[in-house]
Amino acid sequence: MRRNLPFLIFSLAVLAVFVSLGNWQVRRLAEKEAYLAEIESRIGAAPTAIPAAPDPETDRFLAVTATGRLTGPEIHVLVSTRDLGAGYRVIRAFETEGRLVLADLGFIRLTDKDSPRPARDVTLTGNLYWPDETDSYTPENDHAANIWYARDVPPLAAALGTEETMIIAREITPPNPAITPLPTDTSGIPNRHLEYVFTWYGLAATWVVMTLYFLSRRRTTRKKGSR
Repeated sequence: MRRNLPFLIFSLAVLAVFVSLGNWQVRRLAEKEAYLAEIESRIGAAPTAIPAAPDPETDRFLAVTATGRLTGPEIHVLVSTRDLGAGYRVIRAFETEGRLVLADLGFIRLTDKDSPRPARDVTLTGNLYWPDETDSYTPENDHAANIWYARDVPPLAAALGTEETMIIAREITPPNPAITPLPTDTSGIPNRHLEYVFTWYGLAATWVVMTLYFLSRRRTTRKKGSR
């Protein structure tokens, strides 16, 4: 027993680390699930008017509705969806109550890129959102071809002359049959904590098995050596 004591102490320390990391991921999983539930509730809440000065943090995912006019040119953001395939998100200026905001109207097919969509009066119902879609791998936007690769609100607002506020449409009244709204949801928010729970607890279980196997092998070897 004394011979195995240093190894047992080391093994218990490693096991404690694996279990504590698993316990931490359990807590993080509960926190993330509560956070996602709160966002889903916020997304599906009764829509209100657009705040006078929307805040990207406190008003993120706020459900809103507004009546106004889609006006000016479109910006097309390249997108690929599981159900609809490749196409573009249509971003346009939306004039409502004397102000201009951005409106993400939804998906059009690649073949509909150059189809005319004149200015028109609509009611938009959706959610305020400030997407974070750019990283070091994001290509430069092709302004000449009007192909963008991310919904980066400040450049979009500068290009269309609007506030740095975007409505992601859930419903457009009257609808345009060529445009399919792609409402915001929580699918883009990563939640891999359950996977990490299984990883750390799995490592803990594996470590226990390896420890028992090592002790068993050492015991067998010692018995053979004492004969």
